[in-house]
Amino acid sequence: MATTRVNGIDVHVQRLGHDSGSPRPVVVLIHGLLIDTLASYYFSLAPRLAEEGLDVVMYDLRGHGKTSRPPTGYRMEDFVADLDGLLDALAIDRPVHLVGNSFGGAVAYAMAAARPERVASVIAIEAEPPARTWAETMSAGLVGEGGGLVVQEVIQWLRENPGRHNERPFRAAGRVLDETALAQELPLSALIDEDLSAIRCPVFAIFGGASYLSAQTVMLEASLADCRTVVLPDRGHSVLVEATKDTYALVRDWLLGQEAHTLREAL
Repeated sequence: MATTRVNGIDVHVQRLGHDSGSPRPVVVLIHGLLIDTLASYYFSLAPRLAEEGLDVVMYDLRGHGKTSRPPTGYRMEDFVADLDGLLDALAIDRPVHLVGNSFGGAVAYAMAAARPERVASVIAIEAEPPARTWAETMSAGLVGEGGGLVVQEVIQWLRENPGRHNERPFRAAGRVLDETALAQELPLSALIDEDLSAIRCPVFAIFGGASYLSAQTVMLEASLADCRTVVLPDRGHSVLVEATKDTYALVRDWLLGQEAHTLREAL
């Protein structure tokens, strides 16, 4: 296990395909909220992206997996500061490609808005930018009577499935909710403007056709200067799991295409 001190916490980070003697394109994979960790990328994108010659960085978000779980510090700006600090700690000084799944996509969007010089492109998988509608979704999911929809779902699952072998992610989510102020702080995050003008890098957004988030396609393409969207029919929110092969192919082709474009621009 590799840990790096970042922004006052110990961040669990794994890196595949890194070669200090070669300026390979860097891809940072950002996982989802509560029941997710960097492990999800081990079984989907990371190994094969590294085989394609990419320098792949995965890390556990604060409060998740093997990263420290401080009691406070769970606004979006804290997650962005962690990512910014991680790039510094790893001595990555060139723009990186950010791949974010669900909440990880919101972090990627926020990083692109806050530190545009550090982001080459964003691939958002079943994610929305952290603007007003995102904050409303977070509030409905994490705050309210009984703790919000997401909190209630986690609590209900744990109550109905004692001793299940696949309970680990849900029990981990329960610990995050019990031991931290994430549910209270995240909906209070600083937001980006509704017109998304702060996001200037190329964006590739992937959605499941059965997910309500797929309705964003028109808005994203109209608001962002350089945006491509793809909707995978009959897939839900968990497209990374439900359609791993298709998602990998889309992500790989986008990343390799972006790097080819960068090389052409440099000539």
